[in-house]
Amino acid sequence: MRSELFDALPDGTDVHRWILERDGVRVRVLTYGSILQSVETPDREGARTSVSLGFDDLAGYLAHPEPYLGALVGRYANRIAGGRFELDGRVHALAQNNGPNSLHGGEHGFDKRVWDAEPVGEHTLRLTRVSSDGEEGFPGRLEITATYALEEGGVLRLSYEAVTDAPTVVNLTNHTYWNLGGAASGTAVGGHELRIAAGKVTAVDADLIPAGAPQDVDGTRFDFRESRKVGAGYDHNYVLDKGVTAAAEEIAELHDPASGRVLTIATTEPGIQLYTSDGFDESLPFAPGDGIALETQHFPDSPNRPDFPSTVLRPGEVYRSQTVYGFGVRP
Repeated sequence: MRSELFDALPDGTDVHRWILERDGVRVRVLTYGSILQSVETPDREGARTSVSLGFDDLAGYLAHPEPYLGALVGRYANRIAGGRFELDGRVHALAQNNGPNSLHGGEHGFDKRVWDAEPVGEHTLRLTRVSSDGEEGFPGRLEITATYALEEGGVLRLSYEAVTDAPTVVNLTNHTYWNLGGAASGTAVGGHELRIAAGKVTAVDADLIPAGAPQDVDGTRFDFRESRKVGAGYDHNYVLDKGVTAAAEEIAELHDPASGRVLTIATTEPGIQLYTSDGFDESLPFAPGDGIALETQHFPDSPNRPDFPSTVLRPGEVYRSQTVYGFGVRP
């Protein structure tokens, strides 16, 4: 593992890049936003290229924050309806940065913060920061540790832990957009095949807030229980059949027949958000459909939905979440 100065923010804060490499997989991580800048893997011919979307320089991330390319998002990933929630009888008002809703932690969430980083051995990077009480409207002082480990076989494991000094809500995820043909190869939607072990999806309203009970995917375009081509028009949370688990279990597979590359995803989380990058615009170096985001997480708007798995964290408890990415090829 090695590190290098990547750039500096306008206020002079240095941003470093850490490079992990093992068994044919190379990962670049920025201290800004704990961003996975690139994940390089070989195709069936052994040619290695980045299979995740990212910018070459810090200016790209500063100019285009909304796609959240490769970032660790929080304190609450996904949407909270109306930018508010009630916890223990107290209403907390959040930034409304997605129409009427709060999205991915607000206007200045974890993706826009510089994290402290230190190596742990040769193939593991530990990133930490403290989110102060009231940051973006969220209660409690939250201490967060994100561990990025490149394990034997080039398996990438992301582990999150957090503790709080007051009741709060926590929902962290990584927002990488995958294109297994290569980041610069063009559209992934329409060419990639996807499988998700989920029999239900959270139906949403016009603001992409869950509406009513989760719906069965049987007979609908949301059914990915058997691998099939991915089309456009998805920004939905899938209710994983396994639910919340103590250990990461495989729940999804993405395959690019052209390159032969395969991505498997295992997680402890109960949901995964499928987003087909339809919102990319002409200001970006990527077009709509060039990347597929598969965000492992708890469900959107859970703080306002007592029927969903809880995202509440209390003093004395430890928030833990893991997601594991495996990389392979097929003939």
